[in-house]
Amino acid sequence: MACKHIDTETANDYKQLVEELTEHGFVIQGVTIDGKRGVAKAFGDIPVQMCHFHQIAIIKRYLTSRPKLEASIEMLKLCRRIPTTTQTRFTDAMSQWHGKHKTFLEEKTINPSTGKPVSTHAKLVAAYRSLSTNLPYLFTYKNLKEFKMPNTTNALDGGVFSHLKKLIKLHQGLAKKRKVKLIDEFLDQYNKKR
Repeated sequence: MACKHIDTETANDYKQLVEELTEHGFVIQGVTIDGKRGVAKAFGDIPVQMCHFHQIAIIKRYLTSRPKLEASIEMLKLCRRIPTTTQTRFTDAMSQWHGKHKTFLEEKTINPSTGKPVSTHAKLVAAYRSLSTNLPYLFTYKNLKEFKMPNTTNALDGGVFSHLKKLIKLHQGLAKKRKVKLIDEFLDQYNKKR
């Protein structure tokens, strides 16, 4: 099977990859994703697990690691419980959190540049939206235990890709064509060892 180099990942790239793999006889039981928008839907009926580490990192990007607002502090605590709770408990807790902070989330502020109302707590609203959007994918590994899906992408991020990233960083000045060759050789050697 040939490899394909892409500059940026799109949901369509994943769709094509799934088609190519199934054409070659592979059976994909499930996938664990890092949260790139639109990618979960690219897998159709294949079970999808959202990486817990990436979901928590997304929330921290919106709220920081040490939020000041009560609603943000509570959301971060809630989010950190994802790996140790169930979908039902998490959904209930999220619903309670939203009920408690609904009015706060709906607060508007007038944008001085446009004169139009905007969300006062836009980052908190975005964090909540991220959790709501990814909720169907956060507990797949527990709901479909027979597939033994990992709940993080750490095996890739901490293994193969971290070594590859270090190698590329060591050779920052390489032209794109040479970087591609370096990546190909690295992956070829990695696959020969397996």
